[in-house]
Amino acid sequence: QVQLVESGGGLVQPGGSLRLSCAASGFALGYSALGWFRQAPGKGREGVSCISLSDGDTYYADSVKGRFTVSRDNAKNTVHLQMNSLKPEDTAVYYCATVRDGRSWRACLASRDIWGQGTQVTVSS
Repeated sequence: QVQLVESGGGLVQPGGSLRLSCAASGFALGYSALGWFRQAPGKGREGVSCISLSDGDTYYADSVKGRFTVSRDNAKNTVHLQMNSLKPEDTAVYYCATVRDGRSWRACLASRDIWGQGTQVTVSS
């Protein structure tokens, strides 16, 4: 049984940084990638970033390019999301998800599968 556990969320001031982690257990190697998604209050869930577990290719939403960096630690079955220059509009619950097709950003968004429980990120002064 695949399980994803996010950690690292919290309260940070605008311009600050946070590092989220997603630990995967019971991991099915058939999954192509892992993705980060977020959901702000009153809004739908949106894609943030994806990383291929085979070749390390990464994809980002336009709203976070240049500020967020996704990385993987295959030995620990963990994916990280380094978030810098945070803005109030980044406030959301951030979720990690398995992705069946990580060959492109569009494919990543369309093929998410198993979700973690989420971690709250609040950017406020």
